[in-house]
Order: sequence, then structure tokens, then C-alpha cells
Amino acid sequence: MHSRAETLVGKDEPDLSPQSHDQKIASQLSLRPVQVAAAIQLLDAGNTPPFIARYRKEITGSLDEEQLRQLTNLLDRLRNLDARRDTIIASIEEQGKLTPDLREKLLAAETPDRA
Repeated sequence: MHSRAETLVGKDEPDLSPQSHDQKIASQLSLRPVQVAAAIQLLDAGNTPPFIARYRKEITGSLDEEQLRQLTNLLDRLRNLDARRDTIIASIEEQGKLTPDLREKLLAAETPDRA
């Protein structure tokens, strides 16, 4: 039986929302979303970029070590932004000052200084 990552590369395109990290990373690095999704799954399972590049090429569609490092750095930035955004929203909400408009703007922030 194949893992989810192994089956992702065989599909044309996964069903991803427009705001997913997979699609943002794929767009910025000019990769296919299925490659990014498979790589993220392998990274989240504790695999390192060199290991993935050498021994999991069939799963990631032959991403090389440099592409995987760029993907890892971008994923870390996006996840850190998510954490910062969640902290800011919780803080403003705790103060009772979070409006639907402000929440929408915070959720749409693409950089830490905008959050």
C-alpha cells in the first residue's frame, strides 16, 4: 500500500484551497503543488532535505536538495507567520477589540509586519 505522499505525485493536481501553503510555495518556487505537498509530508515525518533528495525522488518528482532547502525555508516562514497571526488575533480578541474587518485583514496578511 502506498503512502499519501507516494500517491500525490501520480495525480494531476491535488484538491487544495487557494490559501494553502502548498500552493503558495509551489507558485513562488515554480514547482507543482503535488511535489510540494509530498515534500512537506516527508519533511513533517522527520526526513531531511538531503535524504529526501537522494532516496525519495520518486515521491517528490525529483526535487533536488537546493529546491527542498528553499521549500523548507519558505514553509518555516509561512508557519511562523501563521503562529504570529494566531497570537495577534488571540491578543486583540482578548481585549474585546477584534472586529470582523480587522480579523479579515489579519488573516490576509502575507508578511509578519502586516500581521
